[in-house]
Amino acid sequence: MTEKRILAFDFGASSGRAIIGSFDGKKITLQEIHRFSNDPVSVGGTVYWDVLRLFYEIKQGITKAALAGGFDSIGIDTWGVDFGLIDAEDKLMENPIHYRDKRTAGMVDEAFKTVPKDKLYATTGTQFMELNTLYQLISLKKNRPWMLDRADKILFMPDLFAYMLTGKKCAEYSIASTSQMLDITSGDWSDELLEAFEIPKRLLPDIVPSGTVLGMLSDDICEECGTKSVPVISVCGHDTQSAITAVPCESGDFAFISSGTWSLFGTELDAPIVNEKSLDINITNEGGYGKAVGFLKNIIGLWLIQESRRQWRREGEEYSYADLEKAALASEPFKCFIDPDAPEFVPHGNIPERVREFCKKTGQYVPQTVGEVMRCIYESLAMKYKLTFAKLSECTEKKYPVIHVIGGGTKDTLLCQMTSSACNVRVAAGPVEATVMGNIAVQLLADGCIDSISEARKIVSDSSELKIYEPQDPDKWENAYSDFLKIAL
Repeated sequence: MTEKRILAFDFGASSGRAIIGSFDGKKITLQEIHRFSNDPVSVGGTVYWDVLRLFYEIKQGITKAALAGGFDSIGIDTWGVDFGLIDAEDKLMENPIHYRDKRTAGMVDEAFKTVPKDKLYATTGTQFMELNTLYQLISLKKNRPWMLDRADKILFMPDLFAYMLTGKKCAEYSIASTSQMLDITSGDWSDELLEAFEIPKRLLPDIVPSGTVLGMLSDDICEECGTKSVPVISVCGHDTQSAITAVPCESGDFAFISSGTWSLFGTELDAPIVNEKSLDINITNEGGYGKAVGFLKNIIGLWLIQESRRQWRREGEEYSYADLEKAALASEPFKCFIDPDAPEFVPHGNIPERVREFCKKTGQYVPQTVGEVMRCIYESLAMKYKLTFAKLSECTEKKYPVIHVIGGGTKDTLLCQMTSSACNVRVAAGPVEATVMGNIAVQLLADGCIDSISEARKIVSDSSELKIYEPQDPDKWENAYSDFLKIAL
């Protein structure tokens, strides 16, 4: 076959990349052509995404891709839940607001006054998190109702960027499923919930399946960036679902951790699991490629390490990630734990001090040094994975002999090893670029170059190098687990 060149844009919470994937019929080879920071901006007490700057970076990526030999299609994936408001004149009304903004504080309890918790979960199968789109809209309706009155459409972040490239509006299935407004059974917007919360359905665009060819790159973008017009494909717009598409497991059940700023721990199912048990552990059912269900739990992940490093930098201390890993290894194990998902660890700020405060209020040893704080964070993440792994198996009534760790967190060898030891199973780490690989694979599926998701996963596996970790001292981890359970929320 003629080599296909696929342009994938992958946006994380702190950076973005434009990567060309070259497919020769057997393997995908990646070439990063543009990388840029994604810096939230705080103005007047509100935290925004700098969306126009990000769109400028998309155009820079397109220009560089054209100069590098061209490309055959474009796909974009981003984080979930956030959105832009488009008015009746097709203009963006304001910069999208960041999911870490404080506007959603208390909105989950506010929602339960209208729709009971069990009813809301039974409809959506979505994990309760204050950052979910539903709670952002409840806040907007309560405090700035005129914004929704004037808006014509809500576009989630990958759909917003695709709209800027094509002029076409849609809601791709996987990103729509992060909103907590999707009926997980029907796969469409829940009329019942929208009516209950008085959210006009006219605001929500039509949902399209993952892998839909949305439209062609507009003439003005082509002229500005010096490229031919190519299809823009609605890949799995939620980066988690793009990553799941690239799990290098060709058959059978698998467990995965999509490891990055957030850790998404779960498995893939043919149908959602929505019952008292899944509600009790607050696990989500997300839509994926081919209407598969990503049954997973959001856990605060490398954010704790990233933000700690930023805090020490603010204090004038510069540490590399390798430095922090070495400091953790040099510290005594199992002295104290935090629950990574405690609400105080979500906002930007002084994470090391919050770690100390958490340990103090829970009657534990209070870590003093950089190494002790890092050891506490690393071991607490691994223990949280162990707890989630047990609950996942309980819900699905399945055993998983291997955990696939995918994404940027595969480069954190200490966390991968601790995950294997804590969970007492083999960890297969890779690919690092799982999200990009999934983005590219769905574009190839849409183009007909790949016939099935299983074939896509084999190609990803053949194109990647995996690192295997085996459990070390699992008995010591098991003995310390009871101490972690005492402080787990």
